[in-house]
Amino acid sequence: MNLNATLFAQFVVFFILAAFTMKFVWPPLMKALDERAQKITDGLAAADRGKAEMAAAEKRVQVELASARDEGQKRIGDAEKRAQGIIEDAKKTASEEAARIIAAAKADAEQQVTKARETLRGEVATLAVRGAEQILKREVNAAAHADLLNQLKTEL
Repeated sequence: MNLNATLFAQFVVFFILAAFTMKFVWPPLMKALDERAQKITDGLAAADRGKAEMAAAEKRVQVELASARDEGQKRIGDAEKRAQGIIEDAKKTASEEAARIIAAAKADAEQQVTKARETLRGEVATLAVRGAEQILKREVNAAAHADLLNQLKTEL
């Protein structure tokens, strides 16, 4: 065989193999590569969408946290106001109770003073009767009566 014929035969076989490869092997291989590229592109797009959604969710979370903090501060302020109101009501009630107790104590003291006066009047009357008895048992003497009346005044 001749080198040219061998070279020509190898050239023909190479082109037949290349044509066969281009017709039957290359299209499925290119299709698989294109599908793979499409999957990668879709994956990257999904990752970008995920990042965007994550950023949006993070912003929503921050807004919700700020809202929750504000709501918490508002509730704390309301609770403090309510506590102040309760304290003021308790002070008012305590003042009213103190005034009532003081009034009751004054009334009780007034009753005791009245009772003491009544008791004192009774004792004065008893002393006056005793003094009169002593005056009547002795002789009638103005100086003696003056002494007894002075004594009676000092006892009152």
